[in-house]
Amino acid sequence: MPIYEYRCTTCEEEFEVLVRSSTVVSCPKCGAQEVERLVSRIAPHGKIPEMRRKMRAMASAEGDTSNFSKKELSTFKS
Repeated sequence: MPIYEYRCTTCEEEFEVLVRSSTVVSCPKCGAQEVERLVSRIAPHGKIPEMRRKMRAMASAEGDTSNFSKKELSTFKS
């Protein structure tokens, strides 16, 4: 599940969204769906493990644990 950066064409707010196939992107500030996807910079080398933990925690909080190994899944409380 990729994270994309967007800019709202209505209020110029920039934001990030964890995108799934069914995700409809809308501005968190004004709610408009007229957004444009921005070109993101690549994360610095040392930040990748930290970002992976953050994104996995976000996915887990939303109930999606499909990106975890069996060993990692065993650490979650049922």
